[in-house]
Amino acid sequence: MFRIETEKELLQAFRPRDRKTLELPAGLKFPLFVRDYLAWTEPAGTRVFLVMPSQGSRLPVGVAFRRDSQGGGPGSCMCDWCHSYGTADEIGMLTTDVNSKRRVGVSLCLDLRCKEKLETAADLSGRHPLEAMKPLMERMSRFAREALHIETVPED
Repeated sequence: MFRIETEKELLQAFRPRDRKTLELPAGLKFPLFVRDYLAWTEPAGTRVFLVMPSQGSRLPVGVAFRRDSQGGGPGSCMCDWCHSYGTADEIGMLTTDVNSKRRVGVSLCLDLRCKEKLETAADLSGRHPLEAMKPLMERMSRFAREALHIETVPED
C-alpha cells in the first residue's frame, strides 16, 4: 500500500517524457491511498496510465502506455500479467517508450483492470485475493525493471 499526497506528487511519479501526455482522471481527490496499483485510461482511450510502488523511494513509479492499433479479429488473447483471456478488444499490445529511439510492448488487458479480474477469479475459486495479487505485482515490477530500467518493488 502506498499514499499519494498531491497531484504534483502523482505527476512526479512519471518520467518527464510521459508527463507531457498525462491526463488525470476526472474527480481525483487527494490524498490517494493505493492498495496495490493505480491504473486509468484517458477519455480518448489511446493511453493507459499505471502507478505502482517503487523500490528505495517513497514516491511511486508511473508508466504511460499507448494502445497500439488492434489488428486482432475474433480470436482469444492472454494478458501477460494476469493471465486472463479475452478478445482483441479486451487484451492487446500496450507500448511505452524506453528512450527517444526505442519502444517496448507487452500484451495486456487494455484497461489494466487485471486486479479486478484476479480478485473475481479468486472469489469464485474460494482463494484469498491477496494470493493472486503477489504474482501480478511481481510481473509489473519485472517489466518496469527489465524493459524500462525503473526500480520497483512488489508489495508483500
